[in-house]
Amino acid sequence: MFANALLILPDFATILIGFALTRWRAYEDTFWRGAERLVYTVLFPALLFQSINGAHFSIGAETRLLAATGCAFLGAVALAFAARRLFSPPADVFASTVQTAFRFNSYVGLAVAQSLFGGEGVALFALIVALIVPAANALAVYALAQHRQTRLVRELAGNPLISATMAGLLTNLIGWHPPQPLGALFTRLGQASLALGLLCIGAGLTLTGARAQRRLLVYFSAVKLLALPALACVLAMVFTLDPLRTQLVITFAALPTASSAFVLAARMGGTPAPVAFTVTMQTLVAMITLPIWVSLAPAVSSAAVSSASHAPTTALANH
Repeated sequence: MFANALLILPDFATILIGFALTRWRAYEDTFWRGAERLVYTVLFPALLFQSINGAHFSIGAETRLLAATGCAFLGAVALAFAARRLFSPPADVFASTVQTAFRFNSYVGLAVAQSLFGGEGVALFALIVALIVPAANALAVYALAQHRQTRLVRELAGNPLISATMAGLLTNLIGWHPPQPLGALFTRLGQASLALGLLCIGAGLTLTGARAQRRLLVYFSAVKLLALPALACVLAMVFTLDPLRTQLVITFAALPTASSAFVLAARMGGTPAPVAFTVTMQTLVAMITLPIWVSLAPAVSSAAVSSASHAPTTALANH
Protein backbone atom coordinates (compact mmCIF):
# COMPACT_ATOMS: atom_id res chain seq x y z
CA MET A 1 0.00 0.00 0.00
CA PHE A 2 2.84 2.40 0.84
CA ALA A 3 4.42 1.85 -2.58
CA ASN A 4 1.09 2.57 -4.31
CA ALA A 5 0.63 5.67 -2.21
CA LEU A 6 4.05 6.96 -3.24
CA LEU A 7 3.26 6.42 -6.92
CA ILE A 8 -0.08 8.22 -6.63
CA LEU A 9 1.30 10.98 -4.39
CA PRO A 10 2.38 13.32 -7.25
CA ASP A 11 -1.16 13.30 -8.65
CA PHE A 12 -2.77 14.24 -5.34
CA ALA A 13 0.07 16.70 -4.64
CA THR A 14 -0.86 18.48 -7.89
CA ILE A 15 -4.44 18.76 -6.63
CA LEU A 16 -3.20 20.26 -3.35
CA ILE A 17 -1.06 22.77 -5.27
CA GLY A 18 -4.18 23.91 -7.10
CA PHE A 19 -5.96 24.25 -3.75
CA ALA A 20 -3.06 26.28 -2.33
CA LEU A 21 -2.86 28.55 -5.36
CA THR A 22 -6.51 29.49 -5.18
CA ARG A 23 -6.37 30.04 -1.39
CA TRP A 24 -3.31 32.27 -1.77
CA ARG A 25 -5.16 34.24 -4.46
CA ALA A 26 -2.30 33.63 -6.88
CA TYR A 27 -4.89 33.64 -9.68
CA GLU A 28 -8.37 35.11 -9.97
CA ASP A 29 -11.50 32.95 -9.99
CA THR A 30 -12.05 33.88 -13.61
CA PHE A 31 -8.72 32.24 -14.49
CA TRP A 32 -9.75 28.94 -12.91
CA ARG A 33 -13.17 29.02 -14.55
CA GLY A 34 -11.51 29.55 -17.91
CA ALA A 35 -8.95 26.82 -17.25
CA GLU A 36 -11.66 24.36 -16.23
CA ARG A 37 -13.61 25.17 -19.39
CA LEU A 38 -10.45 24.72 -21.48
CA VAL A 39 -9.77 21.30 -19.95
CA TYR A 40 -13.41 20.22 -20.24
CA THR A 41 -14.02 21.33 -23.83
CA VAL A 42 -10.59 21.03 -25.53
CA LEU A 43 -7.72 19.39 -23.64
CA PHE A 44 -9.43 16.43 -22.01
CA PRO A 45 -11.50 15.52 -25.09
CA ALA A 46 -8.20 15.47 -27.04
CA LEU A 47 -6.72 13.07 -24.47
CA LEU A 48 -9.75 10.79 -24.58
CA PHE A 49 -9.84 10.73 -28.38
CA GLN A 50 -6.13 10.08 -28.83
CA SER A 51 -5.92 7.48 -26.04
CA ILE A 52 -8.87 5.49 -27.36
CA ASN A 53 -8.03 5.97 -31.05
CA GLY A 54 -4.44 4.82 -30.59
CA ALA A 55 -5.07 2.02 -28.10
CA HIS A 56 -4.33 -1.56 -29.16
CA PHE A 57 -7.20 -3.57 -27.78
CA SER A 58 -9.94 -5.85 -28.91
CA ILE A 59 -13.35 -5.24 -27.43
CA GLY A 60 -14.07 -8.95 -27.85
CA ALA A 61 -10.91 -9.88 -25.96
CA GLU A 62 -11.74 -7.47 -23.14
CA THR A 63 -15.28 -8.73 -22.61
CA ARG A 64 -14.66 -9.79 -19.02
CA LEU A 65 -12.97 -6.50 -18.15
CA LEU A 66 -15.87 -4.50 -19.59
CA ALA A 67 -18.48 -6.80 -18.03
CA ALA A 68 -16.97 -6.45 -14.56
CA THR A 69 -16.68 -2.68 -14.95
CA GLY A 70 -20.20 -2.33 -16.32
CA CYS A 71 -21.75 -4.45 -13.56
CA ALA A 72 -19.93 -2.47 -10.87
CA PHE A 73 -21.11 0.79 -12.42
CA LEU A 74 -24.73 -0.40 -12.62
CA GLY A 75 -24.57 -1.44 -8.97
CA ALA A 76 -23.49 2.07 -8.00
CA VAL A 77 -26.27 3.57 -10.13
CA ALA A 78 -28.88 1.39 -8.41
CA LEU A 79 -27.63 2.41 -4.96
CA ALA A 80 -27.51 6.07 -6.01
CA PHE A 81 -31.10 6.26 -7.23
CA ALA A 82 -32.29 4.31 -4.17
CA ALA A 83 -31.41 7.43 -2.15
CA ARG A 84 -34.60 9.10 -3.40
CA ARG A 85 -36.65 6.67 -1.33
CA LEU A 86 -34.19 6.38 1.56
CA PHE A 87 -33.79 10.12 2.24
CA SER A 88 -36.64 11.88 0.35
CA PRO A 89 -34.35 14.83 -0.51
CA PRO A 90 -35.52 18.00 -2.30
CA ALA A 91 -35.86 17.25 -6.03
CA ASP A 92 -33.29 19.85 -7.11
CA VAL A 93 -30.67 18.60 -4.62
CA PHE A 94 -31.18 14.97 -5.58
CA ALA A 95 -31.05 15.72 -9.33
CA SER A 96 -27.78 17.60 -8.87
CA THR A 97 -26.00 15.29 -6.42
CA VAL A 98 -27.05 11.77 -7.47
CA GLN A 99 -24.31 11.80 -10.12
CA THR A 100 -21.61 11.97 -7.41
CA ALA A 101 -22.30 8.32 -6.46
CA PHE A 102 -21.47 6.85 -9.89
CA ARG A 103 -19.46 9.36 -11.95
CA PHE A 104 -15.68 9.08 -11.66
CA ASN A 105 -12.83 11.53 -12.07
CA SER A 106 -11.21 10.60 -15.37
CA TYR A 107 -8.37 13.11 -14.82
CA VAL A 108 -7.30 11.31 -11.67
CA GLY A 109 -7.99 7.89 -13.18
CA LEU A 110 -5.78 8.34 -16.23
CA ALA A 111 -3.05 9.99 -14.15
CA VAL A 112 -3.09 7.06 -11.69
CA ALA A 113 -3.18 4.52 -14.54
CA GLN A 114 -0.10 6.16 -16.06
CA SER A 115 1.71 6.22 -12.70
CA LEU A 116 0.89 2.64 -11.69
CA PHE A 117 0.47 0.68 -14.91
CA GLY A 118 2.19 2.57 -17.75
CA GLY A 119 1.06 2.65 -21.38
CA GLU A 120 -0.90 -0.63 -21.35
CA GLY A 121 -2.80 0.48 -18.28
CA VAL A 122 -3.65 3.84 -19.87
CA ALA A 123 -4.94 2.12 -23.02
CA LEU A 124 -7.15 -0.28 -21.06
CA PHE A 125 -8.36 2.49 -18.77
CA ALA A 126 -9.25 4.51 -21.87
CA LEU A 127 -11.42 1.57 -22.92
CA ILE A 128 -13.18 1.73 -19.55
CA VAL A 129 -13.65 5.46 -20.09
CA ALA A 130 -15.14 4.77 -23.53
CA LEU A 131 -17.67 2.42 -21.95
CA ILE A 132 -18.58 4.27 -18.76
CA VAL A 133 -18.24 8.00 -19.55
CA PRO A 134 -21.14 8.11 -22.06
CA ALA A 135 -23.38 6.10 -19.73
CA ALA A 136 -22.43 8.09 -16.61
CA ASN A 137 -22.87 11.43 -18.35
CA ALA A 138 -26.16 10.31 -19.88
CA LEU A 139 -27.54 9.35 -16.46
CA ALA A 140 -26.29 12.57 -14.87
CA VAL A 141 -27.80 14.66 -17.66
CA TYR A 142 -31.01 12.61 -17.47
CA ALA A 143 -31.45 13.35 -13.75
CA LEU A 144 -30.92 17.08 -14.27
CA ALA A 145 -32.89 17.25 -17.53
CA GLN A 146 -35.82 15.44 -15.91
CA HIS A 147 -35.83 17.96 -13.08
CA ARG A 148 -35.35 21.00 -15.33
CA GLN A 149 -37.44 19.60 -18.20
CA THR A 150 -34.49 20.04 -20.55
CA ARG A 151 -34.06 18.13 -23.79
CA LEU A 152 -31.90 15.11 -22.99
CA VAL A 153 -30.71 14.40 -26.54
CA ARG A 154 -29.52 17.98 -27.03
CA GLU A 155 -27.55 17.91 -23.78
CA LEU A 156 -25.92 14.58 -24.62
CA ALA A 157 -25.05 15.62 -28.17
CA GLY A 158 -23.34 18.76 -26.86
CA ASN A 159 -21.24 16.97 -24.22
CA PRO A 160 -17.58 17.10 -25.36
CA LEU A 161 -16.53 14.08 -23.29
CA ILE A 162 -19.16 11.86 -24.86
CA SER A 163 -18.38 13.15 -28.35
CA ALA A 164 -14.63 12.57 -27.92
CA THR A 165 -14.96 9.06 -26.49
CA MET A 166 -17.39 7.93 -29.16
CA ALA A 167 -15.26 9.47 -31.93
CA GLY A 168 -12.14 7.77 -30.58
CA LEU A 169 -13.88 4.41 -30.31
CA LEU A 170 -15.44 4.62 -33.77
CA THR A 171 -12.21 5.61 -35.53
CA ASN A 172 -10.33 2.88 -33.68
CA LEU A 173 -12.85 0.25 -34.75
CA ILE A 174 -12.73 1.27 -38.44
CA GLY A 175 -8.93 1.48 -38.37
CA TRP A 176 -8.54 5.21 -39.08
CA HIS A 177 -5.83 7.09 -37.22
CA PRO A 178 -5.01 10.79 -37.62
CA PRO A 179 -1.91 11.79 -39.60
CA GLN A 180 1.26 12.10 -37.52
CA PRO A 181 1.20 15.92 -37.16
CA LEU A 182 -2.45 15.88 -36.07
CA GLY A 183 -1.86 12.93 -33.76
CA ALA A 184 1.11 14.74 -32.18
CA LEU A 185 -1.12 17.79 -31.63
CA PHE A 186 -3.77 15.68 -29.88
CA THR A 187 -1.06 14.05 -27.76
CA ARG A 188 0.34 17.40 -26.62
CA LEU A 189 -3.11 18.73 -25.80
CA GLY A 190 -3.88 15.54 -23.89
CA GLN A 191 -0.66 15.73 -21.89
CA ALA A 192 -1.54 19.28 -20.87
CA SER A 193 -4.98 18.15 -19.69
CA LEU A 194 -3.74 15.91 -16.86
CA ALA A 195 -1.70 18.45 -14.90
CA LEU A 196 -4.05 21.37 -15.57
CA GLY A 197 -7.09 19.21 -14.83
CA LEU A 198 -5.65 18.15 -11.47
CA LEU A 199 -4.81 21.78 -10.64
CA CYS A 200 -8.38 22.79 -11.48
CA ILE A 201 -9.73 20.06 -9.19
CA GLY A 202 -7.68 21.52 -6.34
CA ALA A 203 -8.79 25.05 -7.15
CA GLY A 204 -12.42 24.00 -6.94
CA LEU A 205 -12.23 22.29 -3.55
CA THR A 206 -14.61 23.72 -0.98
CA LEU A 207 -16.16 22.45 2.25
CA THR A 208 -19.18 24.75 2.15
CA GLY A 209 -22.58 23.93 0.74
CA ALA A 210 -23.55 20.75 2.62
CA ARG A 211 -25.77 22.06 5.41
CA ALA A 212 -29.11 20.25 5.66
CA GLN A 213 -28.28 17.43 3.23
CA ARG A 214 -25.16 16.01 4.86
CA ARG A 215 -26.64 12.53 5.38
CA LEU A 216 -27.48 12.29 1.69
CA LEU A 217 -24.02 13.48 0.61
CA VAL A 218 -22.26 11.11 3.02
CA TYR A 219 -24.39 8.28 1.63
CA PHE A 220 -23.40 9.11 -1.96
CA SER A 221 -19.74 9.30 -0.92
CA ALA A 222 -19.95 5.94 0.88
CA VAL A 223 -21.45 4.37 -2.24
CA LYS A 224 -18.67 5.80 -4.42
CA LEU A 225 -15.63 5.19 -2.19
CA LEU A 226 -16.66 2.08 -0.23
CA ALA A 227 -19.55 0.12 -1.76
CA LEU A 228 -18.47 0.45 -5.40
CA PRO A 229 -14.82 -0.68 -4.83
CA ALA A 230 -16.03 -3.57 -2.66
CA LEU A 231 -18.40 -4.63 -5.42
CA ALA A 232 -15.55 -4.32 -7.96
CA CYS A 233 -13.42 -6.70 -5.85
CA VAL A 234 -16.21 -9.29 -5.88
CA LEU A 235 -16.78 -8.89 -9.62
CA ALA A 236 -13.06 -9.19 -10.38
CA MET A 237 -13.14 -12.60 -8.70
CA VAL A 238 -16.39 -13.59 -10.39
CA PHE A 239 -14.96 -12.76 -13.84
CA THR A 240 -11.46 -14.14 -12.92
CA LEU A 241 -9.59 -11.08 -14.15
CA ASP A 242 -5.80 -11.11 -14.35
CA PRO A 243 -3.77 -8.88 -11.95
CA LEU A 244 -3.57 -5.84 -14.26
CA ARG A 245 -7.27 -5.83 -15.13
CA THR A 246 -8.21 -6.47 -11.52
CA GLN A 247 -6.19 -3.42 -10.48
CA LEU A 248 -7.76 -1.31 -13.22
CA VAL A 249 -11.34 -2.24 -12.31
CA ILE A 250 -10.70 -1.60 -8.62
CA THR A 251 -8.89 1.67 -9.40
CA PHE A 252 -11.83 2.79 -11.56
CA ALA A 253 -14.29 1.93 -8.79
CA ALA A 254 -12.28 3.67 -6.04
CA LEU A 255 -11.86 7.00 -7.84
CA PRO A 256 -13.55 10.10 -6.40
CA THR A 257 -16.44 11.58 -8.30
CA ALA A 258 -15.93 13.78 -11.35
CA SER A 259 -15.09 17.42 -10.71
CA SER A 260 -17.11 18.25 -13.83
CA ALA A 261 -20.22 17.19 -11.87
CA PHE A 262 -20.21 20.70 -10.40
CA VAL A 263 -19.91 22.24 -13.88
CA LEU A 264 -22.79 20.14 -15.19
CA ALA A 265 -25.07 20.97 -12.25
CA ALA A 266 -24.37 24.69 -12.60
CA ARG A 267 -24.74 24.74 -16.40
CA MET A 268 -28.05 22.87 -16.32
CA GLY A 269 -29.61 25.03 -13.62
CA GLY A 270 -29.25 22.59 -10.74
CA THR A 271 -27.99 23.17 -7.20
CA PRO A 272 -24.18 23.16 -7.51
CA ALA A 273 -23.15 23.98 -3.90
CA PRO A 274 -23.72 20.49 -2.39
CA VAL A 275 -22.08 18.97 -5.48
CA ALA A 276 -18.94 21.05 -4.87
CA PHE A 277 -18.87 19.91 -1.24
CA THR A 278 -19.21 16.26 -2.22
CA VAL A 279 -16.49 16.51 -4.88
CA THR A 280 -14.17 18.02 -2.26
CA MET A 281 -14.99 15.47 0.43
CA GLN A 282 -14.54 12.51 -1.92
CA THR A 283 -11.28 13.86 -3.37
CA LEU A 284 -9.75 14.34 0.07
CA VAL A 285 -10.95 10.97 1.41
CA ALA A 286 -9.79 9.19 -1.76
CA MET A 287 -6.22 10.25 -1.00
CA ILE A 288 -6.42 7.64 1.78
CA THR A 289 -8.87 5.07 0.42
CA LEU A 290 -7.59 4.79 -3.18
CA PRO A 291 -4.13 3.40 -2.27
CA ILE A 292 -5.78 0.97 0.16
CA TRP A 293 -8.16 -0.41 -2.46
CA VAL A 294 -5.42 -0.67 -5.10
CA SER A 295 -3.21 -2.54 -2.63
CA LEU A 296 -5.96 -5.15 -2.22
CA ALA A 297 -6.02 -5.92 -5.96
CA PRO A 298 -3.22 -8.54 -5.98
CA ALA A 299 -4.94 -10.52 -3.21
CA VAL A 300 -8.26 -10.31 -5.07
CA SER A 301 -6.66 -11.48 -8.31
CA SER A 302 -4.90 -14.37 -6.54
CA ALA A 303 -8.18 -15.45 -4.97
CA ALA A 304 -9.87 -15.35 -8.37
CA VAL A 305 -7.15 -17.46 -10.01
CA SER A 306 -7.17 -19.94 -7.11
CA SER A 307 -10.95 -20.26 -7.28
CA ALA A 308 -10.87 -20.80 -11.03
CA SER A 309 -8.14 -23.46 -10.83
CA HIS A 310 -10.04 -25.43 -8.17
CA ALA A 311 -13.43 -25.23 -9.88
CA PRO A 312 -13.00 -28.22 -12.29
CA THR A 313 -11.55 -30.42 -9.51
CA THR A 314 -14.46 -29.61 -7.21
CA ALA A 315 -17.02 -30.27 -9.93
CA LEU A 316 -15.38 -33.64 -10.73
CA ALA A 317 -15.34 -34.62 -7.08
CA ASN A 318 -19.04 -33.86 -6.77
CA HIS A 319 -19.73 -36.37 -9.54
